[in-house]
Order: sequence, then C-alpha cells, then structure tokens
Amino acid sequence: MCLAVKQLPDDPAKLKELLLKERSANENLKQQIHSLLEALRLGKHRLDSKSSEKAPDQCELFDETDASIDEIENVDDEAFTIETKPTQEKKRATRKPLPPKLPRVRQVIELSEEERQCSCGCTLVEIWEDNGEQLDIAPAQIQVIQHGCKKYACKACDDTIKSAPKADVLLPKSMASGNTMAYVITSKYVGGLLLYCLSGSLGRYGIEFFRPTLSESALKVAEKIDALTSHTRQQLMTSPVLFMDETRVQVLNEPDKTPQSNPYMWVQRGGPPGKLIVQFHYDPGRSTATAAGLLNGYTGTLMTDGYKPYREVANSRGLNHPCCWVHSRRKFIDAQKAQPKGKIGKADMAIGFIGKLYGVKNRTKDSDAATRYRTRQQSSVSVLKQFCTWLLKSQQQVAPKAALGKAVNYTLEYWRELSRYIENDRWPIDDNPAENAIFPSVMRRKALLFTNSQRGATGTANLYSLVESAKANGEEPYSYLSWLFENLPIADMDNVEKLAPWNMPD
Repeated sequence: MCLAVKQLPDDPAKLKELLLKERSANENLKQQIHSLLEALRLGKHRLDSKSSEKAPDQCELFDETDASIDEIENVDDEAFTIETKPTQEKKRATRKPLPPKLPRVRQVIELSEEERQCSCGCTLVEIWEDNGEQLDIAPAQIQVIQHGCKKYACKACDDTIKSAPKADVLLPKSMASGNTMAYVITSKYVGGLLLYCLSGSLGRYGIEFFRPTLSESALKVAEKIDALTSHTRQQLMTSPVLFMDETRVQVLNEPDKTPQSNPYMWVQRGGPPGKLIVQFHYDPGRSTATAAGLLNGYTGTLMTDGYKPYREVANSRGLNHPCCWVHSRRKFIDAQKAQPKGKIGKADMAIGFIGKLYGVKNRTKDSDAATRYRTRQQSSVSVLKQFCTWLLKSQQQVAPKAALGKAVNYTLEYWRELSRYIENDRWPIDDNPAENAIFPSVMRRKALLFTNSQRGATGTANLYSLVESAKANGEEPYSYLSWLFENLPIADMDNVEKLAPWNMPD
C-alpha cells in the first residue's frame, strides 16, 4: 500500500527504513500472488488433464510407476531450452499367446470323404493344419460338498459306539468351503468386488449368503492365517533391502476418533533370496513409534520416501537409508504443472536431470552387478554433481514457498539419502516396489470406500499380505488361496513355512 506524501518522514534514515519495509511488504505480496496463481494452475491441470503425476502430497503416493519416467537430454540452464530424443515410431502391438498351463479342448474340423475326392479321381492327403485358439470361459461351477461322518456300534455291546472323525475344514460350522472363501477373498481383495455384489451374485443361484456373513467369514479366515503372516514377517526382517510406504484408510468405528480421521495402512516389501514378501500393517497413526515398531530387528537397507520418521529410525539404528527419486521428481512435476501454459522453466530442467539418472538405470537394469556399479560411477555421479550445483544455485533464485522452491528445498534436504543409491549396485533408485505393492489396495479403497472397525482393518491387512505375496511370487491368487485353505486345517503350525507362496507345488 503506497504512503501519502504527507506521511513520509523528513529524517533520511527513517525514510530509508520505511521504504525498505514497503519493498519487503510488496515482495511478500508478489510471492503470495505467485503462489496463488501456481495453486490455481495446478488445480486446473488436475481437473482438466489426465496425468500419472497427480499426487500432490505425502499421502497420495500411487499415481506413477517407473515406466512413466521420461529420459530428457541436454539441459541448458541459461537458455531455458530442453531437447528431447526424437519420438520413435510405435511398434505394432501383437497379441500374446494364451498361457500354456490352461487346459486345452481340441476340436478338429475335417473334410468329409466325399469332399476329399479330387476331380482327377485321387483322394486328397493331409499336408497341413491351421490352428487357432480362443479363450472359453464357463460360468462358475457351484456345488455342495456333503461331509458324512459314519458311526459304528457293536452288536454284542450296547455301549460301544465309534464315530469317524469330522472333516478337517477351514471354517467349521460354516457353509463356506475353503474354495468358496478363496473365491470371496480373491473377488474382493484382488478384483475389488463389493461383498454386497457377491451376495447378490450368489443369490441368483438361490444361495442366501448375506454380506455380514461373508464379511465375518473373511475376518475369521484372516485370523486363522496369523501364524503364517507372523512367520513371513520374521523372514521379511532378513531382507537385504526393505521397501516401505504407507497410505490412508478410513475406519468408521475407530476408538476416540471420528470417521474422518486418518488411520494408515503401512506396507513393507522385501524378503530373503527367492522369497518375495509383501506385508501390510494397520495402525491408527503415522508416528515415528509405528515406523520403529515395524522395523524392530531390521539391520539391512531401508528404501523409503522422504517421510521424516523413516529418517529418524534409520539414523537412530544405523540403517543404510537411500531415498526415492520418484518422490523428488513428483514435486518438480507439480511445479511444472503450475508454470504458465507453454512455458519451459526450471522445473523442466530438474526433471531433465532426474531423467538422465533414470536413463542410466534403464540402460543397466539387465546388467550384472559389476557393470551396474561401474556405470553408476561413470555416469550417474557426474549427473548428480551437476544437478546438486544447479539446485544450490536455483535455491537462491526461487521463492521457498513456491511449488518450485518446495521441490528444490525437499531435494536438497534429502540429497544425501537420494544420492546414496550409487554406493551399492543392489540399492534401488526408487521406492516403486513398495508403491506397486500398495497400489492395488489404494484402488480397492476407492471401490470399497471404508472399513468398519479396527478388527476389519487388521483382517484386511492380513488378507492383502496374503494375496500380494502370492502375486509377487508369480502365483495366481485364487489358486494359491485354494491350496492354502485346503492344507491349513491339517498343517503343523510349528512348520508354517510349508504354507508360504513360494512352497506351493506346481
């Protein structure tokens, strides 16, 4: 706000002080206007555009995969220009063959004897056969399994009666078999189908299986696999590299909290060689204590985003702690979207630097460990040095509260953790394995809306752990659950290792 001439002091020192205050106030107003315009452009972009980079904060983490990283070359800081590689012509998509493990029903079409007669009088002989395949899906087979337990009596003794043992089933006194529960759990936690819809689907066959009954049955199954999930958790703590992330869930009946509060589902992914483990854990909060509890006994390398509790736990326990470059890039993506339309700025340059790092990563993804380490030292180190210099320079030129300033400051704050991946050929550049593991639960969350209770959230964590671990080990979830639920009632709980997905027979 401009001052009237009569308000100006006569003392030059006071006048200078007053002018400096006015200049400072004007700068603050400019920054506020700039931030508001950025927020407006970013919000408009999210409404109008389809994007894999729409996650604005720490909680909405799962909108991007490694495949979306573009390699951008030749960043010129002074000219503000970016040259990209010429777009390659897309290869024509080819249809993949149907899986060989699926059963085949062979149908052969032949010519009749009359049609095989040539006009010259000879009989045509077979020289070739054209083969084609179509996928044939029949409706679900529904049947009732009757368990008959016979009783025997002695003709001579009135008080001698013996009974055959009852069948070992997953849920005694329930009308749902192990296969039924495998179907229900797969439909809900892999397919995202509401239990209400499942109940309606069964109703069309004349089966009354109401939603509360389905829900309670699923939670009982989740409780029965506690021993297995505890065992896999112990093995998870032996991982050379452990990926970790978290996302919000909604729990309606959380003690001392409103339904609008933010409980969290945490995910960890790792495992010893040959055993891929995905573990979900529900907790009402997102505190350092929760992160510390989930990392009890862990001594390897922890790969996460920049959430501060991870850093605190890693520092207090001396863990190697590289951080995820995708999260840094995501902040520059937001700054890029907040730029005026058609303008290329510093956000594009930062994305170009990160693109070069991913270019090195993509070139060596199939290389041996020695080649990968050598390439990182030869190529990634120089890019990181240039990027760090550019960040320090840019930090002095951008407003700290602007989208670009936040991205620059975040990257510099976590620079040590972000650049540590080059120290070891086994350390990854990002936390994508954890995000990819938790992504299905986020998609299911959008369809399933909420969880009713803490028991339900804990059960959901157990069941997600089961199906995602099966998928990580290359097993079809329904097939694994069906096999597991058949063997779980007769298994030795002191040797639950036999029930793990990697031990499922072919």
